Amino acid sequence: MFWVLLLLLAWAVAGAACTRLCLAAVRAAAVDADAGQGHDLTLYEAAFLSGGPGRVADLTMVSMARQRRLLLARTGWATVVDPRGRDEMERSVIGAIGPGGQSRIAPVRAATAAADAVRGLSDRLVSAGLAVPDGARTTVAAGVRQVRLAAVFVSAVGAVALLMPTASAAGTDMPRGLIALWFALPLALTLSCLAMARVEVHPYTRWASPAGQRLLGALARRAGGRSRTGTAGGTSGAEDDRSYLTSVAVLGVRAVGEPDLRAAFAHREH
Repeated sequence: MFWVLLLLLAWAVAGAACTRLCLAAVRAAAVDADAGQGHDLTLYEAAFLSGGPGRVADLTMVSMARQRRLLLARTGWATVVDPRGRDEMERSVIGAIGPGGQSRIAPVRAATAAADAVRGLSDRLVSAGLAVPDGARTTVAAGVRQVRLAAVFVSAVGAVALLMPTASAAGTDMPRGLIALWFALPLALTLSCLAMARVEVHPYTRWASPAGQRLLGALARRAGGRSRTGTAGGTSGAEDDRSYLTSVAVLGVRAVGEPDLRAAFAHREH
């Protein structure tokens, strides 16, 4: 009954893989349990949670361009108009442009995304449980991969067991259907674990944790409400500008309405 040894091996592999994935998911969920309570996202935070460091750089340059403190030409060049940055992100952009006051947008975006100010923003969001730490994301992903490999392993071992002679100690053959049923149990364990992981891990994006996504949704709803109020009864210019920048933070440069500004950012990846 060598197939019994193969069955025990299949159970051991499936159980170890599923246990690892469950522990990783529990640890990730524990981080997000109370995260984001009473936290109001800034535009920079919303940009990072939506699109990462590059989105923060884009938002900063769009904001400065709308205030006429940075000129973004449709040819893909950035020119400093006001060299006094109002916060650390703006100072990072100005520093990335350099003392000449003019540079291509692509290297400015890359340098700003790698600046200490953006790294500090990332660390604060991770500490608050709003951004996904690299370690947690890779741990859960590795657990999912291991369970997938375990499912393949169980299927392969079960196929080997079905192809082997199945004489029992009494000299009678074990029904192959019964052997297949025994191996279907660890296979069902791995598949059900993958299905649950699909539901539980799916809310994670590359940057925002589930708590961060909830705050992003609330921010987008508030911005939408202000836009509808402005359409019906008028809003101040500051509110309109914040709604505009909120759209850029959440959606990226595709939310930019000005054709020249969109053309300028079309060069940022080249």
